[in-house]
Amino acid sequence: MWFKNLILYRFNQNIDLSVHTLEESLNQSPFRPCGKTELSTYGWVSPVPSSETLVHASGRFLTFAAKKEERLLPTSVIRDAVKEKVEEIEAEQGRRVFKKEKDQIKDELTLSLLPRAFTRSQVIRAYIDTRDGWLIVDASSFRKAEELTSVLRGNLGSLPVVPPMLKHSPASTMTAWLEHHDTTMPRLITLGDECELKDLGEEAGSIRCKHQDLLADEILSHISTGMQVSKLALHWNEAISCVLGDDLIIRRLKFTEALLEQSEAVHLEDDASRFDADFTLMSGTLAEFLKELIEALGGEDDKVQERQTTAIIESAEEEAPF
Repeated sequence: MWFKNLILYRFNQNIDLSVHTLEESLNQSPFRPCGKTELSTYGWVSPVPSSETLVHASGRFLTFAAKKEERLLPTSVIRDAVKEKVEEIEAEQGRRVFKKEKDQIKDELTLSLLPRAFTRSQVIRAYIDTRDGWLIVDASSFRKAEELTSVLRGNLGSLPVVPPMLKHSPASTMTAWLEHHDTTMPRLITLGDECELKDLGEEAGSIRCKHQDLLADEILSHISTGMQVSKLALHWNEAISCVLGDDLIIRRLKFTEALLEQSEAVHLEDDASRFDADFTLMSGTLAEFLKELIEALGGEDDKVQERQTTAIIESAEEEAPF
């Protein structure tokens, strides 16, 4: 349940979305396994173990999950099968097979091979912070996050979210944290031991540093030549460690043992109660972390991205928990 990556979306206008409304909307597209001739399927599943509800509310936070199943049919297998079939036709009929017919053969072979292909599945989790106006997806790439938001938008009819727009680029701010560490480093955020530097010149080279003192002269010398930080390992408030990218994706998110022990100290008998306790602790911690991180990065640019950060969504606190 604990998120491993964070892709952030900001609600930029009001939307009337209660727990009940979200539950009804997600029920339009429940997950189902792939049919024999389907390449993939995508739908909503319960985020809570052994539960059928598609939305779980904890205070102002609403969490839900999508599941994608896809058949594993490598292009090399299809290519080899098409090649074999084309060679067979050309040998038996003494004629050349052209592109249009090859495409038809490819489609026919794909349909015949799909029922025998193995499947794999993946669950993508997300939650909404109804007070601060965030939609947060546990994904390491925008492609996976946009797949979830696209299906969610189709179910809701409207999903007014955009990536947060900052006053300063994350790359320039993270670079300043290293270059002017004593005066620019936020109070509760400390440096980890890895980073990635990118050259802004025509060659666009990059340097990756792991298990290094990031304030060492050899690293700062690259910055003095014009390189910028594109990824930076950070620690926050003895609760979180992560790698922040210049794309504002938070990857390799980890919660410290001290924080996890707070959840484990609460003795709960069933999986649903354990899920609720973990989600409540995680979402509350991330709310504080994101607020301080965005402020540390220079804050959001209200002139570029107008929004309201309170009362964006009907608060989950007014709803009875499932």
